[in-house]
Amino acid sequence: MKMTDLRTHSVHNQVPEMGDADWFGWDRPLREQCMRSGAGHHVSRLQHFGTSVASVSAREQGDLANRYEPELRRFDRFGHRIDVVDFHPSYHHLMDIVKNQGMHSIAWTAENGGHVAHTAMLYMLTQTEAGMCCPLTMTYAGVPTLKHHAGLVDSWLPKVLASNYDGNHQPVSMKTSAMLGMAMTEKQGGSDVRANQTRAVHQSEDVYRLTGHKWFCSAPMSDGFFTLAHADKGLTCFLVPRFLPEGQKNNLIVQRLKDKLGNRSNASSEIEYDNTWAIRVGDEGRGVSTIIEMVHHTRLDCATAAVGLMRQSLVQAVHHARHRKAFGQFLIDQPLMRHVLTDLSVEWEASLAMIFRIAQSYDQSQDDEQAAFSRLAVAIGKYWTNKRCVPFVGEAMECLGGAGYVEESVLPRLYREAPLNGIWEGSGNVICLDVLRTMAKEPNSIDLFMTEVTQSQGADTRFDRLLLEVQTQLQNLSSPAAAAWQARWITEGLGLLLQGHLLLSQGDATVAEGFLATRLQSTTGESAFGATRGLQAHQVQTVLDRALSV
Repeated sequence: MKMTDLRTHSVHNQVPEMGDADWFGWDRPLREQCMRSGAGHHVSRLQHFGTSVASVSAREQGDLANRYEPELRRFDRFGHRIDVVDFHPSYHHLMDIVKNQGMHSIAWTAENGGHVAHTAMLYMLTQTEAGMCCPLTMTYAGVPTLKHHAGLVDSWLPKVLASNYDGNHQPVSMKTSAMLGMAMTEKQGGSDVRANQTRAVHQSEDVYRLTGHKWFCSAPMSDGFFTLAHADKGLTCFLVPRFLPEGQKNNLIVQRLKDKLGNRSNASSEIEYDNTWAIRVGDEGRGVSTIIEMVHHTRLDCATAAVGLMRQSLVQAVHHARHRKAFGQFLIDQPLMRHVLTDLSVEWEASLAMIFRIAQSYDQSQDDEQAAFSRLAVAIGKYWTNKRCVPFVGEAMECLGGAGYVEESVLPRLYREAPLNGIWEGSGNVICLDVLRTMAKEPNSIDLFMTEVTQSQGADTRFDRLLLEVQTQLQNLSSPAAAAWQARWITEGLGLLLQGHLLLSQGDATVAEGFLATRLQSTTGESAFGATRGLQAHQVQTVLDRALSV
């Protein structure tokens, strides 16, 4: 062969670009869940959302928002303290798309099915860019807490619910829409909010002055922040606006932006209150019960975002496997890869069913029983979807081999994002202890939960076996210490029961069988995806067909 005949840059057996995508139209189980959970009349809106956030342009904007991270400007050029965070235009572009379609407000403005529709939107947005989910989630979740103050309902609520994005740094009175944030975590406390050291001094009526240091405040460019501080009667909830009513900058000091593992497009920060103007929300001494409604709703989004990350990593793995050959055969046709992808698909679909059942209970929260169910189920769902998310995304990345490990693919960004929602709004241990606390404080919550899952009793012996194990464990908890020792096992068991029940009662029969055979069968030591022994070759195509509509 002559040297001139060599072609070192011939490109073949490479995966093509995905092109414009459709996170709603490509996702058959998502469409089924929306119809089943009460959001069927939002389908056209969800279809539009699914194509707008999945386009090539939108996905490129998500990539840019992470590559060109937010920057803090503490002072203007004249030396005035301004505490402004500058974002890349891509961040504002995506925020404009999402807010105009009402992801932050549909739960409160729709006559029914609003929380399910919100959950579907967040699930899809996470697949394009997860960083801006945080400010949008807090804006959505802050509405119930905002309603504890009649004056804020009049002056703030219309702008919080407004379906447009106004990223200008100016008083709310001059803006067309507003965003809400939250600042509770302190250096010495973390999840122990009662260790709070911030102090509030009453000034007049519901106006106070705060002094303290908040170790973690996400989205510091929000227009107002719900926060906790000690007043005369105890821990109290406040809204801290960025600007005073007269228009001057409030004394809210952004000390630094956090250098996080992932979630790079979101400007998480450390802030300080120094005689900072604040409005009391709710009664003095009732701060936790006032702000807990916000936490209750942010936890739904934390559970949902994990499943969105699962879905997008599965989409990437499937796309690669359908176009890449090894040893003369497409990866998607090779038995072991099919086993891995099928196992991942079962996990994702079980998680999807769980978060939509929980979202449905939020839409039905005017019913006291559904409200109690939601308070327990969301903690279970947040814990379990996030425990499964990290290994899931890691396995999907491995399906791409070295191509999945480079930044040009989206998998590294998804992998860095995967641990986040298991940490924020209560890490694993905190959530499991909350499960125990909810069961003790509201015994009807666990009664209602068990009443629901026992509807599937008798449908499958594997399900019945786990149900009996969990029931026995709950009955034999001899002390708070014994309960805490078993808290993770209990929470995991309840999560598996809910997933199993939902798949048995309303899911695809083949997916349900795959779940029962691999998740509820007595364990034989397998743990990695694709190492489970319960999946059968004849089941694979049915499961993959539901996941591979891409």
